[in-house]
Amino acid sequence: MTLKRVPVWTYERLRLYFRVARRSLRKIWQQARDRSQIRSEKWTWLREEPISLEVLNRKLWRASNATINYSVRTGVSAIIATVGLLTDSTATIIGAMIVAPLMGPISSMAFALSLGNRQLLKHAFISLFIGVLITVSLAYSIALLSELHSFNEEIVSRVQPTLLDLIVALAAGAAGAFAISKSSVADALPGVAIAVALAPPLCVVGIGIAMGSSLVFQGAGLLFLTNLAGILFSGTLVFIWQEYGTLKKAQRALVVTSISILLLGLPLGLSLRELVTEAKARNLVNVLIRRQTVTFKDTQIRTLRVDTRGEILAIRLEVAAPRGRINQNQVQLVRSFLEKRLERSVRLDVRVLPVEEFLAPPSENTEF
Repeated sequence: MTLKRVPVWTYERLRLYFRVARRSLRKIWQQARDRSQIRSEKWTWLREEPISLEVLNRKLWRASNATINYSVRTGVSAIIATVGLLTDSTATIIGAMIVAPLMGPISSMAFALSLGNRQLLKHAFISLFIGVLITVSLAYSIALLSELHSFNEEIVSRVQPTLLDLIVALAAGAAGAFAISKSSVADALPGVAIAVALAPPLCVVGIGIAMGSSLVFQGAGLLFLTNLAGILFSGTLVFIWQEYGTLKKAQRALVVTSISILLLGLPLGLSLRELVTEAKARNLVNVLIRRQTVTFKDTQIRTLRVDTRGEILAIRLEVAAPRGRINQNQVQLVRSFLEKRLERSVRLDVRVLPVEEFLAPPSENTEF
């Protein structure tokens, strides 16, 4: 196979076209730059100047200072969050998230990591440790004094963290670092505090210790560590991106936080997998019970819980039906039906809430 020789004149023509195209692009770029400069000079009052390094440094030193104000706010937020968790009040817990000042020391730690400032890192870590100690201690004391010893939905929801919680922590950490460094975005900080929820997991840790449940305080502790690692990692990257630090100074910190996130990702991924499996099983069981069983077809199913852990699928039903409408034999038949369809051993626990209906027809001789 022989290669044909390309005439020399084609190379010269291509070189000429390239020169013309380069001159045209350079001219277009210069005109666009001149126009943008004119616009920027015209709208200078809209331009937002970034906070200087010195100002941001002083701001975060104050935010990480364990003063009396910091301790009082931490204690008040712990009391509010613990009461909200014990009483299953979502609004109360949200209020505690806004009051809690724990985001300050964590953001200061991310800023210190981006700069390689060991002194600020140590100062912020001590403040964070004091805040954690105050929150867990108050939650432990309130849980011991109260007579509420049941785990409601608000407590249980913070015991099984997943990869979704890590994603929220990464996003909240980035938003928090960006809001702190931009004066015009400072209004977003309360929203960041609500999104990442630092105080409630620590309160659940104290409640779990008070009630002697290792599963509760270990799960809530994992959630807090997930939030902490996510905020530190993304917050450090945002500070570096805004040129408050360098990758060289934060290299070791980013490696440590990355390894921490990877280690936390293993149990979080397994928990997410169990959550997805449980959701799929619950939807399938819901369809089978409501549509393909005569026993529960016309009943009002109030709650349906499915536990996929273990070899036996545990199903708990709470239905409202007239007295005598459901008996033991019908429940056994439904369990056998579910085992055949799901191809798995099933334990069916049914709780029937009796419903009584009374009818008072109008009298024929009543006149209005």
